[in-house]
Amino acid sequence: MYDETLAARLNDRLGADVTSKRMFGGLVYLRDGKIIAGVYGSELLIRVGKEHRDATLTRPGTRPFMMGEQKTAAFVLLEPAHIDEWFPE
Repeated sequence: MYDETLAARLNDRLGADVTSKRMFGGLVYLRDGKIIAGVYGSELLIRVGKEHRDATLTRPGTRPFMMGEQKTAAFVLLEPAHIDEWFPE
C-alpha cells in the first residue's frame, strides 16, 4: 500500500518521459527502464546512486531504504515534507 496522493504529486513533477509500475509494495517511476523515484508507504523513494547515498543521508528528512536487514546501495527514503527540495514544481 502506498500514499496515492503523494504518488500523484510526484507524478506531476517527473515529466512525460517517466512511466510508473507497482513494485516493492509501492509505486516506482522509471526512466529508460531504470527506477528513479517512487512512493513506498507514506514516503518517497529516491535513487541517489551508491556513490552519493552516504552524503545524501546527512540531509534533513532522509533515511536509509532497507531491504530486510540490509541498507540498499543506491536508494534512500525521503519524508514527503521535503518533496519541493528534490522535485520543484
